[in-house]
Amino acid sequence: MKKILVLILLVSLFNCASIKEVYLFTSFREPATEGLYLAYSEDGYHWEDLKGPYLKPETGASKIMRDPSIVKGKDKTYHMVWTTDWKGGNGFGYASSKDLINWSEQQYIPVMAHEPDVVNVWAPEIFYDEDEDRYIIIWASTIPFRFEKGIEDENNNHRMYYVTTKDFKTFSDTKLFLDPGFSVIDCVIVKRGKDDYALIIKDNTRPNRNLKVAFGKSPLGPFENISEPYTGFLSEGPTVLQQDGKYMIYYDNYGEKNYKAVRTQDFKTFEDLSAKIKLPEGHKHGTITTISKRILKGLIEKSKEK
Repeated sequence: MKKILVLILLVSLFNCASIKEVYLFTSFREPATEGLYLAYSEDGYHWEDLKGPYLKPETGASKIMRDPSIVKGKDKTYHMVWTTDWKGGNGFGYASSKDLINWSEQQYIPVMAHEPDVVNVWAPEIFYDEDEDRYIIIWASTIPFRFEKGIEDENNNHRMYYVTTKDFKTFSDTKLFLDPGFSVIDCVIVKRGKDDYALIIKDNTRPNRNLKVAFGKSPLGPFENISEPYTGFLSEGPTVLQQDGKYMIYYDNYGEKNYKAVRTQDFKTFEDLSAKIKLPEGHKHGTITTISKRILKGLIEKSKEK
């Protein structure tokens, strides 16, 4: 009887191990023409290179892939959006996958087609709103002379916009997401609890170019009480990993050409974890999600071919 119980326990432990998920970090490599790169981590600190590219950019006038943002929907499908053009575009790229190896046909989503003077569509970030069963996509665009100029040039005076979708076939009308009174890019929505959201933002004004945080009761805001910066000059591209009731915020410390990370519980005090993290060389602005060990196994096998 004891042997049977031990066997059942071992089988149970094996099954638990087999369904355990690991972290996945999307990325690209300059000059952004090759496409999607990936890395994985079991502890959230040390990242192993899965190489790339896993998806070569085929949409947009420039045929580039920057800032790949990915999220897992309730159907276990991974949905990804990315920047297709440094300047001149009026939309972003989109594709989906079950295993991150085989991808759907790429689409170009012209979310700013109604704005003939739009300068760019930068760093689309995708968020799954489980309460409403919808996807929210936010991005930064400049429309010259639309907002008070402030200290930025008219062609660099960004605000955040958004659309929502349930199926990536039909989208809501484009609306203004955030106007904090200054140029802002690289926003990330973080759900902390019911009616409790944080929004990580990059203050993109020339003297600052650092990360701050704002707070709201809905994933669509309004977001208020913008904090003082918690990163240094020339930092951008944040993404968040939740672990043990705390949040790790990775960001591209591009002024010093490296990556950094901080940890927070309340988004008011931040602990620098930069000395504890390790990322592949050349890793650039992406987002973190989770994958199963089964998907990871397939990616590891695929990476051996690259």
